[in-house]
Amino acid sequence: MSSSTEYPPDAPAPAATPAEVRRVAVASLVGTSIEWYDFFIYGLAAVIVFRGQFFPGASPLAGTLAALGTFAVGFLARPIGGVVFGHLGDRIGRKRTLVTTLVSMGVATALIGVLPNFAQIGVAAPILLVLLRVVQGLAVGGEWGGAVLISVEHAPENRRGLYGSFPQLGVPIGLITSNLVFLVLAATLSDEQFTSWGWRIPFLVSAALVAVGLYVRLKVTESPEFVAAAAAAKAAPSMRLPIITVARDHWPQVLCGIGIFAGITTMGYMAATFAIQYGTATLGLPNTFMISAVLVAALLEIPLSLYFSSLSDRIGRHRMILFGAVSTGLVAIVFLPLLATAVPVVVFIAVVLGRTGAAPMYGPSAAVAAEAFPVEVRYSGASIGYQLGSVLGGALAPIIATLLLASAAGVWGVSVYLTFMVVLAGIGTVVAGRLQARTAAVPAA
Repeated sequence: MSSSTEYPPDAPAPAATPAEVRRVAVASLVGTSIEWYDFFIYGLAAVIVFRGQFFPGASPLAGTLAALGTFAVGFLARPIGGVVFGHLGDRIGRKRTLVTTLVSMGVATALIGVLPNFAQIGVAAPILLVLLRVVQGLAVGGEWGGAVLISVEHAPENRRGLYGSFPQLGVPIGLITSNLVFLVLAATLSDEQFTSWGWRIPFLVSAALVAVGLYVRLKVTESPEFVAAAAAAKAAPSMRLPIITVARDHWPQVLCGIGIFAGITTMGYMAATFAIQYGTATLGLPNTFMISAVLVAALLEIPLSLYFSSLSDRIGRHRMILFGAVSTGLVAIVFLPLLATAVPVVVFIAVVLGRTGAAPMYGPSAAVAAEAFPVEVRYSGASIGYQLGSVLGGALAPIIATLLLASAAGVWGVSVYLTFMVVLAGIGTVVAGRLQARTAAVPAA
């Protein structure tokens, strides 16, 4: 490992000042919000316009699955990004790695905004689209772990739930800004203008946002815990590849993270992405209505996440996440039946419940993931658990739900599937709590 600041090998991690803690939390929030804006505008474009732009010859079902498939590719790349950037984050530091992920995401997103469609360059168009989506996935795969860790590692132990939730808020904020941009464009452009060139505007806006994010992110200090750990590192063989140490010594914690985040992201993406596609293509509801429902849900998610994250610092983070698993499980049972009514008010309620039901899980889960691993492998371990869970949840959930609805299982088959995924989160939470208690009970050598 290396760092620009050195401390004696036996020195404790220097405490960050309250001002530094707040500055780092805000910087993490800004950076992750931009990253998730980029990630979500792709999801919106995939369910609204990509079928016609990049898969014009496919049947409606095949075209929808192809567009959702390119969306899922980003998730499949995220674990690889978690490994690559997790290694860099554990070796060269959280700050420099986060700058790299932000630039990578911004460049890929802007290039999608100028990408020719199928009518212009043929099959090369969807191929290039997939490649750029892979870069987006790699960047997000590295972003989450670093943003969470640099916030958690600056924060005092009794406030890690709250400050760890700031990077998590990047998801609803990214969801809000991406949906708001599409909503404004849909209201000001004709359908022909939007599908022809208007959909490119949100991607091009990313270039300006990334410049702002870089300005903020370059001003933060490196994580004190990382600096101290870097100074104490003896370059043991196991530390040359942190992911090897994680796989050998901390795989139970990784499995718990996978379960927790699979449950969280399943409901989150069903409400944020699948609901728009299902509501517009199957139920015949207007794009503006469905996007507005997601927008309101994301707005409510922010204060709820902050409240439950702060509460978790007082009553216990694992206990709060378990409570969230129960609340989300109840929502999972009724989400699709409510959505399938096609009654606008009921659909609106379903989308809001789908996003906000998991708020007790979502905020505190960042600190839980960080605290599950030692500092020297924390970036790799937390990232892998989160990203693999996101693949099982966010990437596959819209596709599995689409296939189940087209089968004999129908609406209630989707409900069973969603409930099962949330149960995994509850199991992961219980086991993670026991592992942490067991580790704390072992006396230091």
